[in-house]
Amino acid sequence: MGMFVISKRPNGSYQFVFTSRKGKPVLTSISCKQKSDCEQIINAIRDHIEAFTFTKKSTASGKFFFRLSKGGLVLAASRKFSTQLRLDKGIEDTIKYIREAETLDFSENESVFPDTEAISAGI
Repeated sequence: MGMFVISKRPNGSYQFVFTSRKGKPVLTSISCKQKSDCEQIINAIRDHIEAFTFTKKSTASGKFFFRLSKGGLVLAASRKFSTQLRLDKGIEDTIKYIREAETLDFSENESVFPDTEAISAGI
């Protein structure tokens, strides 16, 4: 099972990342002004993945990736894959596990992990 992780970018916008069962990022969303926009996109993807388009692309350096879109609007882009076979497996796993993915919201936490000074001080 994968998961959606919502976070806040340094510029104040929001994004989500869909990670694989092993915790590796698969898809990163477009920038959203409101957290509720991320949540709406996540719910739409989770509930109606068959209504979205997976467009396969490649970079000039020979890496492969895909874009997830609906109605011509790109909503997320995948990580880069080294081969076409891995790209196809990434799409297949996304379709297979996205419906059951839970959502984690780290957008309110300034820092999820304590800083090194707090750890050193024994706090």
